[in-house]
Parts: sequence; structure tokens; C-alpha cells
Amino acid sequence: MKTDITSTVDPRAVAFARLLSIVDRLRAPDGCPWDKKQTIQSMAPHLVEEAHEVLDAIDGDVDAKIAEEAGDVMMVVALICRIGEEAGRFDLARAAHLVSDKLIHRHPHVFGELTVDSAEQVIVNWEAIKKKEREDKQEDASALAGVPVSLPALQRAQRLCGKAVSAGFKWENVAGAVAKVREEQSELDEVLRASGLDRDEKAPATAAQRAEVEHELGDVILAAAFLAKYLDLDAEKLTREASRRFERRFRSMESTLQRPLAEHSLAELMSAWERAKSAT
Repeated sequence: MKTDITSTVDPRAVAFARLLSIVDRLRAPDGCPWDKKQTIQSMAPHLVEEAHEVLDAIDGDVDAKIAEEAGDVMMVVALICRIGEEAGRFDLARAAHLVSDKLIHRHPHVFGELTVDSAEQVIVNWEAIKKKEREDKQEDASALAGVPVSLPALQRAQRLCGKAVSAGFKWENVAGAVAKVREEQSELDEVLRASGLDRDEKAPATAAQRAEVEHELGDVILAAAFLAKYLDLDAEKLTREASRRFERRFRSMESTLQRPLAEHSLAELMSAWERAKSAT
């Protein structure tokens, strides 16, 4: 009697095989004109966009939406690999084998004999293994290597902080990170006073003075991202949530005003803002 293969195969593999067959069909000669004209380079921004949509779904914490958006990421990856396969450059099988080999190599505490006692030790071992891999390939072997420049700035700052901490460059506790934020804020205050920009944003500051302000403000933001890392918080997520709060409160404030914002005094606007803040 004929056996239904789907009853003996991992359903995840069956579902992914279906996705691959659909991507292959889209790239076929009589497939979708849009999909057929895509290149690896043209798909790059779609990968970034879909990844951010997954982040939004995760923030919303609705399972169906997370699954849907994660599927979109898989589709983009499958399409990129299909394009690579057609060009004879690489395919999904190679990508899957490479990441599988990497995972096995970087998890000796799971697939080997190494014993670890904590997640923190896993991270230290992981970074050491990655550093050795880069040295063997004669690639950048800095403790900070491997953090994509194209990451969102706050996320990249936290990744750099994490790598520096794993390498031993760290404060003894959170208080050290807090003190660094205050130090950078003090330096920003100093250059703002010197330029006059603290009293008037249109002050005739020199180009050098404005450059100093940019520099010190950047350091404040970086120090804040590092502090978030020490507190085991996601700076990118915190900023997204703060932006949502601001937008929600601002829109609420707008709805209570009888005249355009520009026609209100600062005192009136701040009073309306406090009411909106209390209400939301």
C-alpha cells in the first residue's frame, strides 16, 4: 500500500519544501514578471524591511502576525538563494549546510565535550571561537569584528558593547555605566554653553563648535545604549517604545487643542502635554 510521505516527514520540512516549490515556480520562465526580474542586490532592501516587520510583530506579541512576518523573511531568503542558484553562485542547500556547520562548531558544549555553567560563559566561548575562525581565515580578528555597519545605530552600539564586555573591557557594575552617561552629558553641557547653542539653537556657533556638539551628543547616545546593555535591556526596542509613547501623547494633545499648535504659547502646550501624558 502506498504510504503518504507527509505522515513520516517532519511537518516543518514539508512546509518549507512547499515554500521552495512556490519560489521556484515564481522564478520559472512563465512565472511572475516581478519575481523574475529581481537580483540579489534588489532583494537586499526587502530583506531589511521584512526583518523590521518581524520586529514590529514581536513587539505586538500576536502569534499569528509573528508567524506571518517570519514567513515573509523566509520567502525573501529562499528567493535570494534561488537567484544565486540560477547564477551558479550558491544555493539554499549550501547556505543551510554552512550555518549548520557553524552552529555545531560554535556549540561545543552541546555537540562536543565542553562544559559550561551559564549563558554568559556560552557567549564568551562563542566570541572566542568566532575570533579564532577569523584568524584562521586571515580576516579582521578584533574583538569588535563582525558587527554589521548597516545595523540600526543603537542596535550596533549594543552589539559593540556586548563584544567589548565579553573581551573583558567592562565596568565592574551598572553604576560605572551610569557614571559614564553622566560624564558624557557633562561634556555635552560644556560644549553647548561654549557655543551658545544651549540658549539659542540659532546662535552663531562656528563649524568647529557645532562639530563638537555633534560629537558629544553622539557620545551621550552611545553611553545610553551601553547602559541599556549593562541593564540587559534592548536600546533599539526602548527607543521604539519611547517614540510610540511620544507619538501617542502628541496626537492626544493635538486632539484637545482648539487652535493650530503654532497659535498656542509654550505654557499652553506644556499644560496640554501633561494632560495627555496623564491620560495615556
